[in-house]
Amino acid sequence: MSSPLRLAVAKANPATATLLAELGRQTFTETFAASNTPADLAAYLAETYSPELQLAQLQDPAVTFLLAEMQGQAVGYAQVVRHSRLGLSAGKEANQLELKQLYVLEDWTGTGLGGALMRRVLELAQAAGCTAVVLGVWEHNERAKAFYQRFGFKEIGEHAFRLGQDVQRDLILRKGLAGR
Repeated sequence: MSSPLRLAVAKANPATATLLAELGRQTFTETFAASNTPADLAAYLAETYSPELQLAQLQDPAVTFLLAEMQGQAVGYAQVVRHSRLGLSAGKEANQLELKQLYVLEDWTGTGLGGALMRRVLELAQAAGCTAVVLGVWEHNERAKAFYQRFGFKEIGEHAFRLGQDVQRDLILRKGLAGR
């Protein structure tokens, strides 16, 4: 019997871009609305989640979106970028994959869906011959930090993350990949 979960690389078309923009807005709001001002949240959503921006990202050969569907409904996604320089000093080779976003609808949090997305991200990185996977996570997002630690990510630095007018501190986490 097959699983009702479907993880697939998102297609680069306007319908998928609109779906990702809506899913991104909803999951980001569910995750961070209580910790940010409405004005900062609205500004961030407007600049980050539009169908036009998502379509441009879908068409970028360095960017991949994984879309998670349960029984035909989009319930989460991950966005990765190849050759990221996040956490690297000048002159270092950028043979790493950056996990830019991994979000699951609130109703699906804690079901293993995030873990399934993360395992697929790690498979993509291995298949691409990457030496590591890196990501930024808000210093106050304890649930996400614990999730990434379970997958073997370690803190290697920090960087600023702007959400509207609020400049926040993100921790940079890295997971080296076996044999690389």
